[in-house]
This record gives sequence, C-alpha cells and structure tokens, in this order.
Amino acid sequence: MEKEALLTLVHQQLSEKFKEEIISAEMAKDFPVFTVKKEKIQEIFQFLYETKDLEFTFLTDLCGVHYPNNKSRELGVVYHLHNMQKNYRIRIKTFTSISDTSVPTMTKLFSSANWMERETYDFYGIDFKGHPDLRRILNVDDMVIFPLRKEYPLEDPTREDKNDAMFGR
Repeated sequence: MEKEALLTLVHQQLSEKFKEEIISAEMAKDFPVFTVKKEKIQEIFQFLYETKDLEFTFLTDLCGVHYPNNKSRELGVVYHLHNMQKNYRIRIKTFTSISDTSVPTMTKLFSSANWMERETYDFYGIDFKGHPDLRRILNVDDMVIFPLRKEYPLEDPTREDKNDAMFGR
C-alpha cells in the first residue's frame, strides 16, 4: 500500500470512531503522522491494535519532545507503530502542558513501552499515568531536573576561558 493511501485509510478509520480526538493527519517526510488528544490515547491505540485492516501490534519506539514556546502543549510524546505483517508504519503524537505532565501509559497494550516510558520520564519528566514502575532508569535517583528539557542555557555565560571569535561568533 502506498503511504498516501495508508494515511487516508488510517485517518478515515480513526475519524469515524474518534472524530473529536484527532487533531491532525499529515504526511511528514514521507511518513503518515497523526496528532491526537492525550485523553483518549489508550482507546485510540487499542483501536489501532485490534482493527482488522490496521493491526498496528508493535510499538517500535516512543520518545519525548519539549517545545518551550508552544504554550499549553510544551511536552509531547511521539510513538512509532508498526504492522509487521503488511509492513505499515505510522507515527502518533500527543501533547501536554508543562503544568500537567501526565499522559496515559501504553504498558497495558505494549510491554515494550515499559522501559521507553521510563526513559522519557527520566529525561523529560512526562508522568505516564498507570505505569507499573515509573522511576528513573539512566540518571541518578536523586536528580531533581529533567536534562532534555530546554530550560537551561546551552553554555555557561560566566566562562572567561573561551574566545567566541574562534567559534565564528
């Protein structure tokens, strides 16, 4: 199936069942991408998993993103789903605010989501509600920040040992 046809098929099926929850459907770099509301994401994934024509039964990857200038949608989770029999792949995105970092867990449907959600929590602070063991996985337990959020300057402004002219500035 061509990727445009896959986008149309998935969008049509999702729109019939979850009309209000689908924010957008687009082709991004030759990849079908759907942005959905976080409140019904578990039901949407269950539907994508069980629907005969779709059968997205494998969670390839999930990761967090931080857009600090995107008010009320600063944090996001990006999921890559795969239909292994037909070799279909889609991307699902959902967003939440920095003041309410909770997103429903996918561990009940995909056991592979366990460590990926832990890593996303560890680096972005996204709280996966219902996760069986949500704790840091790579950083030290007593760390109080989430290092991949864009909340900190890239460089130390107090450094005196650098000559910016050497870096094209």
